[in-house]
Amino acid sequence: MATSINKQIAKNKRNTVFIMIIFIAIVSAIGALFVWLTGDERLLGIFMIIATVYAGVQYFLSDKLAILSSGAKPIEKNDNPRYYKIVEKLASTAKVPTPKIYIINDTAPNAFATGRDPEHACIAATTGLLEIMDDDELTAVIGHEMSHIRNYDIRLSLITFGLTALVGFISDLGLRMLMYGDRNDDEDQSPVGVLIAIVVILLSPLVATLVQLAVSRQREYLADASSVNLTGNSEGMINALRKLEAQSRPMHQQNVASESMYIANPLKKSFLGNIFSTHPSIASRIERLKNK
Repeated sequence: MATSINKQIAKNKRNTVFIMIIFIAIVSAIGALFVWLTGDERLLGIFMIIATVYAGVQYFLSDKLAILSSGAKPIEKNDNPRYYKIVEKLASTAKVPTPKIYIINDTAPNAFATGRDPEHACIAATTGLLEIMDDDELTAVIGHEMSHIRNYDIRLSLITFGLTALVGFISDLGLRMLMYGDRNDDEDQSPVGVLIAIVVILLSPLVATLVQLAVSRQREYLADASSVNLTGNSEGMINALRKLEAQSRPMHQQNVASESMYIANPLKKSFLGNIFSTHPSIASRIERLKNK
């Protein structure tokens, strides 16, 4: 198991670099598109600078943005000794520093971990999760999140969070520049520009979803198995997943960009949402645990 975890850590580090390169390339392509439409070559340089700066900002600040967007509040040990002690114990078992600990005031049972590495990690759980889980189940859920930290899944998830926000921001910025900026295009180019602008707007959430799907689903399976390895209790993880499925509900503060960070889908369920969900079904996760 240790060898498998080390391989996963190395793979996640490589994938982080790969995704960073992809999203800078996507932004550069969008910049090139608007250069072609407007005839203003300065736009490509502007888009490249924005992409590079944004990449750095997201790497160092995305965890804070994720915490902020979730409404999570930091706690001390006295605020919730049970939850706090479980996090401390599992951090020690996983041989990582104890992450910063947060609570989200929300009845929907859920939790997530974020941060650029184990030394700068955070764990957040909802009040709903803390209320419905017994000690074994809560330990399993926190073990799942601790596994994301140990396996460097959090860094990979952080980058996809930044990618989602960046592509949407750049697409919106480019569209506004196209519609309201000074242009020297002729009348024949206008319909093409409008068509491409529409494609860009539609492409932005699709690209984000595809990237999240590519990196998220296997991460959830691995974190479930890693939690069992940390806690030595497969039934705790299975029972926790069953409760998450039975009492699942949308969170009050929803954010599509951070969906993949949570142990269960925090968004409102829909037909298309299920198809493009960053999470495998709870049933398939339980089945995998039973077959191990």
